[in-house]
Amino acid sequence: MTSSLQDRTVLVVGRGSGIAQAVTLALRAAGAKVVVAGRDEQALAAAYDDPDVTAAAVDLTDEAAVAALAERLGRVDHVVSTASARARGALGDLGHDTVLRSFDVKVLGPLLLAKYFAPRMPEDGSFVFFSGSSARKPAPGMLAVGATNAAVDVLTRGLAVELAPIRVNAVSPGTIDTGAYDALGEQKKAELFATRAATSPARRVGRAEDIAEAVVFALGSTFLTGVSLGVDGGEPLV
Repeated sequence: MTSSLQDRTVLVVGRGSGIAQAVTLALRAAGAKVVVAGRDEQALAAAYDDPDVTAAAVDLTDEAAVAALAERLGRVDHVVSTASARARGALGDLGHDTVLRSFDVKVLGPLLLAKYFAPRMPEDGSFVFFSGSSARKPAPGMLAVGATNAAVDVLTRGLAVELAPIRVNAVSPGTIDTGAYDALGEQKKAELFATRAATSPARRVGRAEDIAEAVVFALGSTFLTGVSLGVDGGEPLV
């Protein structure tokens, strides 16, 4: 059976590693042509050895840059934004600029992508943005992250109504084994993952490929819109 993504053009905003890379590879496996975009165009280009993956520069905190990318690319069929700027920390440690940047990249950035790319998309096009399980399960040190993710969920529902019939969905990961946790150090990272695996109903932490599969599903599911897909192993349940 031919994939609904065969020969479609998908813009993936993010880094050339981790979840963004897994999403790009999964899209290519589904037959899509992919434009990867981020602040470091050269690093993105070096991350892929595939003529159907091209790199472009964009800064989601710069409206003119988003508008210029849309003008340069013209029509795309789908847009995925994996970009984030983490604002972990207890309340007393959170600063205005840190929290604002988290919203700027993960909420306002997708809003700008919708503003400039939706007019160039076909009616069966779609957006996929990234939320996170912290929007549904509060935890110490995750206040600003959770607030940002909750805002993504609201944005997703609002845009699904405003941009219809273009679809808008979000993917909401739980604990995923990517470089995002490397700053903890090997021992603390291993301890965290062991705890999360022991308490999660799925009895493991997630892989980037788990999230990539959900993105491909959301892009190809033509009756799915306004939904935040929890791909979290049931983590918010416990």
